[in-house]
Amino acid sequence: MKEFWVDVRPFKKELATTALESGADVIVASSAAAVKALGRVKVVSEDGDLQWGTDVFEVRIEGGNSLAEAEELARRGYVVVETGDWRVIPLENLVAISDRIIAVVRSESETEVALTVLEKGVRGVLVKDASPALIKKIGSMVKAGSGSMELVPFTITAIRPIGMGDRVCVDTVSMLGDGEGILVGNTSSAFLLVQAETLENPYVNPRPFRVNAGAVHAYTLVPGGKTAYLSDLKAGDHVLAATHTGMLRDAGVGRVKIEQRPLLLVEAEAGEVKASLVLQNAETVRLVGEDGVPVSVVALAPGDRVLGRALQAGRHFGIAVKERIIEK
Repeated sequence: MKEFWVDVRPFKKELATTALESGADVIVASSAAAVKALGRVKVVSEDGDLQWGTDVFEVRIEGGNSLAEAEELARRGYVVVETGDWRVIPLENLVAISDRIIAVVRSESETEVALTVLEKGVRGVLVKDASPALIKKIGSMVKAGSGSMELVPFTITAIRPIGMGDRVCVDTVSMLGDGEGILVGNTSSAFLLVQAETLENPYVNPRPFRVNAGAVHAYTLVPGGKTAYLSDLKAGDHVLAATHTGMLRDAGVGRVKIEQRPLLLVEAEAGEVKASLVLQNAETVRLVGEDGVPVSVVALAPGDRVLGRALQAGRHFGIAVKERIIEK
């Protein structure tokens, strides 16, 4: 999840309020008290949650020496960097060596560069010298997008009932759209895109915030290139929502429901990659077809093609590891 920082020095209540309403993760201020009176948020100041010279450092990138300085300081805390006229190359170098880089931005175009450099982008951006309108725009950019990934079609090879079990509904705090959901898999090497409950049906109202994601043991992708067990998710956590075109966004979790239901095992393959997923046996549970159209699991048949994602196998506490692991 990208971090959204806003500098409100010299302190202006309108800027601080706008930053909070736009979802700022951190506010830079001369004093924490005035900001804390408006809402709960981390503050960088001499009396704040994060302090200059201890938790946060500033470096202006002007050559090799300053890059080395930023790399060294990043071992100790966040590094706020300004890169002058040359933005892309210095940011690429910094992103390659550390995930604690916060880039100073003053426009939407600078924000786009910072968030996408080397695909993964910087840890976050610090908005300086901004109007309330610009803070809102940049906040939307940071919070709405988490990048993209290539989804590939998997061909269904088998689908069969496996009896009763515990399945997980993930209720997000976002309204998801048709062809959008979360990526879930029985293993950490292959995931299928499970559609949110956006469609009308005669029996149940749509729940566009909800993904009936799968059985308790399954993995789902979360921000930061990690995975989480569905059973471990709770209110306040975050998952990666994905569209059928591969666009990603961060979705906060508002609630998780675990209930016993009849389950189906779905198996699929894409070339040599095999995927499987245990889902509830219900009409409202859908995967996303190759064409972006949701398909109910009760109508799914061998030969159908659905979207998914293949990743490196093997995880330790949700982080990819390079070791021999067999999952089946």
